[in-house]
Amino acid sequence: MKFSELTSMEEKIDQPLHEVVLLSQMLEDGSDPIELRNKTRIILDAMLDICEKNYGRAQKTLTGLCGDNAHLFSRWQPQMMGEFNYFATVTALSVIEANAAMGRIVACPTAGSCGVVPAMAYALRKIKKISIDCLVDALIVAGAVGKCIAQTVSISGAVAGCQAEIGTATAMASAMAVYSLSKDSKRVSHAAALSLKSLMGLVCDPVGGFVEIPCVKRNAVAVNIAISTAEMALCGIRSVIPLDEVIEAMARVGRSLPEELRETGLGGIASTKTATDLLEKIRGESL
Repeated sequence: MKFSELTSMEEKIDQPLHEVVLLSQMLEDGSDPIELRNKTRIILDAMLDICEKNYGRAQKTLTGLCGDNAHLFSRWQPQMMGEFNYFATVTALSVIEANAAMGRIVACPTAGSCGVVPAMAYALRKIKKISIDCLVDALIVAGAVGKCIAQTVSISGAVAGCQAEIGTATAMASAMAVYSLSKDSKRVSHAAALSLKSLMGLVCDPVGGFVEIPCVKRNAVAVNIAISTAEMALCGIRSVIPLDEVIEAMARVGRSLPEELRETGLGGIASTKTATDLLEKIRGESL
């Protein structure tokens, strides 16, 4: 189902978008809306718990290519960032580094992009004091955005590049923020579209195939993009290109990316001299 179909249904039955998403899922596969909402609450609780336990922690990762970014940033006095952005950035770094250390995470929508949506949820809860029930509603809507992208494009970097992973996570996080603060489905659509346009064509180039470089810092940057696009949508800035068309364009871009730029570790920064030298060092230490 296209996102525009969900918003059209919202207008026809005069129900909030999160209820429409639950109804649509019930019509599609027979899911019990109450049970699906309860499952979403479990996922949200897991996200918030992971953020709480890992915020600002130093981690020992598989390769040692990262692990201290969240700790370093949590001790920094930001010179330009506001409280919300700073808190969300530390959280995103913390969660994705926990993933690199083989910790428990919620793949949302993937492990390589697992820091973005939880960071937004945690910041909304801690800084904006958004209620849990409201965040559950917003996560349901964010999930619908992710599903629309997955059905048309993919959420796999191996299929459509990192635009499918980080891009989708950013759109979902932006949608979550807008819905939790406004319940306005049209603004949600614009926020998601603005996010995807900002990251369209992003390649998947993990050094050595590990979800560490550039994935960790990319999660931190992505949550700030989600915050910016959410803020723009909330103030009334619109995406000229509708979300469904942006998603279709994203699918075409993904199909046109060469194999080297789709998670193979053969292109982009993964093919630089420094990346090659680092991998040789890691291999040597593991022998």
